[in-house]
Amino acid sequence: MNTDVFTQEIIKDALVAVGYEMFDAMIRTSMSPIIYETTDFAVGVTDAQGNLLAQGNGVAGFLATLDTAVQSTLVHYPSPGDVNPGDVIITNIPYEGGGTHLSDVVILVPVFHGERLIAWTVNKAHWTEVGGAQAGSVSTNASEIYQEGLQFPFVKLYESGRLNEALVAVIRANVRLPDSTVGDMHAGVAAARVGARRVGELVDKYGVDNIVAAMDSLLEYGERMTLEELAKLPLGIYEAEDVVESDGVGGGPFKVKVKVTLSRERVSVDFTGTSGPAAGPINCSYTGLVTGVRCIFKAITNPEIPANGGCFRLLDVICPKGTLISAQAPAPVSLYYEPLIAAIDVVWKALAPVMPDRLPAGHQRAVNATFVAGLHPDTNELFVLGEPLVGGWGGAADRDGDGGQFCCANGETYNIPTELFESRYGLKVEQYAFHNEDGGAGQFRGGKGVILDYRVTSDEVFVTYASSRTQVPPWGSHGGRPGSFNNLKIMRLDGSVTTHDMCTAVRVKKGELIRLTTATGGGFGDPAKRPLELIERDLRNGYITQEQAVRDYAYAAKR
Repeated sequence: MNTDVFTQEIIKDALVAVGYEMFDAMIRTSMSPIIYETTDFAVGVTDAQGNLLAQGNGVAGFLATLDTAVQSTLVHYPSPGDVNPGDVIITNIPYEGGGTHLSDVVILVPVFHGERLIAWTVNKAHWTEVGGAQAGSVSTNASEIYQEGLQFPFVKLYESGRLNEALVAVIRANVRLPDSTVGDMHAGVAAARVGARRVGELVDKYGVDNIVAAMDSLLEYGERMTLEELAKLPLGIYEAEDVVESDGVGGGPFKVKVKVTLSRERVSVDFTGTSGPAAGPINCSYTGLVTGVRCIFKAITNPEIPANGGCFRLLDVICPKGTLISAQAPAPVSLYYEPLIAAIDVVWKALAPVMPDRLPAGHQRAVNATFVAGLHPDTNELFVLGEPLVGGWGGAADRDGDGGQFCCANGETYNIPTELFESRYGLKVEQYAFHNEDGGAGQFRGGKGVILDYRVTSDEVFVTYASSRTQVPPWGSHGGRPGSFNNLKIMRLDGSVTTHDMCTAVRVKKGELIRLTTATGGGFGDPAKRPLELIERDLRNGYITQEQAVRDYAYAAKR
């Protein structure tokens, strides 16, 4: 076969395209809105050793979970013949490669040419139900992993093409939504098999040696291009710290501390000094930490370079075992995403003063995930809603922050459309709008947070909610002011209102209102320097009030 550079480039592009086709296959075959609407999943291809070759759209925060899942699989199946054509492996163990929390389930398909293992296709998706103490398999009060759901310790879902019916029976017997859970499982297998089939077609067309060579070339390209980007960074050592306010069971605040060393050859991110593990479920495993750091690493180098393992050869992530962001078994981890995002944000905070052209002020820094369970008023069948929520990003050096965007780790995720939402769940969306709470003033203001109202139409529902940035606001940059806060309020029929930063299975009756409010991002630059025309534009759009214009921007003096 021809190994000229043009053929190599065609193969490399085709490998990247495999990830996108796997992504589409997952959307088209899954059964849960959190997958086919929210796109809370990621797909990708690795080489035989577990080096990431390509990742499709979806959750950016899974960037270190696909390849590390393969690497841990190879530890569990180390000998020739342990893994064979037709095998499909399933895992969700948080403390090993690929792990985040139990709801994020990884499906792995080995790709063979004859008896030679040449690649893996991988799918990691959030299942609405994996069992556990609470509907939706998420709580704010779990004290150990066993309360959070089923664990799949790198077991074979298929062996030589034969489905493990006993395992499927165990899953069906231990989840509240067996049909959709098993349906999402099969969708994950289908997406991974689509990828495996496409890799096999490339082998048939170009030959196995050319494909393997193209894989190596793709990794070398990622490393080479990223190395060029490191030379553009402000070399030095930068430090910052911040907090995660609560762990859901009375602990906190928890410190997240970082020292970032930028050199021309490597980037070192050291989290030594971070608080120890939490009693509640806001712990994050080391895999989760690495995936978060990879996200910010791409942001400060070049996001346009396709993400692959070669890009990350130049990155060192250091953290002692057993901290808040390097949890060990059996620590509860169902809310792992809050400290993961805090780890991204604290690196961002350390580098923002010297990289204002790339990093804006602080954002809402929370998934603002809400889980609502109840019986549907039309069918009397159980529903379980799980959905993230958008908020405000910080102002930048030359523009206002984006309003109504998902947090930094979410990537290509979306809200569930209202029409589908109201048909599937016992809730009505009464309001979804930007708010104008105080916060985020600057020469370039922070992006606006939102307010979302759910009116309960079922006889009763049970709400679980968790967020950070509930007491410590998003940080401003270069003289900009801090943003506002995230929270959930429940407005009762008797007129009382309760406010929550974390809660589990709170009963809400028919006719009562669940109100979610997300943070406005921090401002960038001195608010006194904001041009009059931008102040007046914000007034017309309702982004600020007359009082805020006068108080924060000296509007009366500028008119």
